[in-house]
Amino acid sequence: AKMDGSKPISGGLSHCWPQFGPGAIQQHGFARNVNWEVVSVADDASSVELSLTPNDYTKEMWDKEFKCTFTVALGEDQLDTKMNVENVGEEAFDFQAALHSYFTVSSLENLEISGSFEGKEFLNKMVGDEGEMQTEERTAITISEEYDRVYKGVNDPVLKDSGKGKSLAVLNTAGWEDTVLWNPYGDEGMGFNNFVCVESVKFDSVTLEGGATWVGDMALKPSDL
Repeated sequence: AKMDGSKPISGGLSHCWPQFGPGAIQQHGFARNVNWEVVSVADDASSVELSLTPNDYTKEMWDKEFKCTFTVALGEDQLDTKMNVENVGEEAFDFQAALHSYFTVSSLENLEISGSFEGKEFLNKMVGDEGEMQTEERTAITISEEYDRVYKGVNDPVLKDSGKGKSLAVLNTAGWEDTVLWNPYGDEGMGFNNFVCVESVKFDSVTLEGGATWVGDMALKPSDL
């Protein structure tokens, strides 16, 4: 990660917005490249609200009238997040959204990711130039090769790390309809064996009319295996 703004930070819950992946503007959009304004912080520092509005940098590549807010709240047993995208103009615009979530693991060989994967179609971006639609036959995912897969209609992943004896449920309760699994398997420089990206995604474009708001709710709930 480069903390000087020269490249996006690879870690945490970085925002891919208003584009996911390659497209008309830069890879994964601009929301993870810019500073968000701190709107409020709870007295006990258990929650924070951040805001992003257009500036010269964003207008140069995507001249739309928007306001994004992102709220993070730490509860007794889980971390809650809420992303609001508001069209503050009159003209509709389209967008994609994702939380490019990075999670540490003890080792990939100790990790499985459960959820409603079996029978679901996914886009395997590692096949060919444009990727290939495939069907998942497994009930739980293990990673033993490079992964960049978009699982459409899967939004209930649970990471289970036998090395740590812990599980982490990704609770997508609004907006986030899909899951992306990403890992640069074999890349020692990136520390591939000690992290995985399990991303909360709205892969199909959202058309947001003037004055309308889209909401994405995601929580992280840890537990013992």
